[in-house]
Amino acid sequence: MKGAIIFRLSCIVLLWLFFCGWLLVRYAQTGTPINLRTLFPLVASGIIVFVPLYKKYFKKSSGK
Repeated sequence: MKGAIIFRLSCIVLLWLFFCGWLLVRYAQTGTPINLRTLFPLVASGIIVFVPLYKKYFKKSSGK
């Protein structure tokens, strides 16, 4: 992998982790319990963000 691709992927991962952490901290500050209703959007956003990146950069395609 090229250095630019690694840099872009690391920026996306760090930004996603920041927003997930921010969301969890906001829930903790308000006293709202962290349950499935809280965790589902985090997991769903991770799938939406990282599955296309995996398919583009890491999956070995037999046709190419």
